[in-house]
Amino acid sequence: MAVPKKRVSKKKKRIRKTLWKIKAKKSALKAFSLAQSILTGRSRSFYYPLNEKSTE
Repeated sequence: MAVPKKRVSKKKKRIRKTLWKIKAKKSALKAFSLAQSILTGRSRSFYYPLNEKSTE
């Protein structure tokens, strides 16, 4: 027979939520930094195709 699990305390819930938010913020900053480096042309972490169009 299924038995419900024990309740999680507020403190533990807040700790887990905060850790999740920290991880999300870190990955968002990393993505933003990568986007900035691509836009400024200083990206050295990977190769990507350049759109070289001649304006005539």
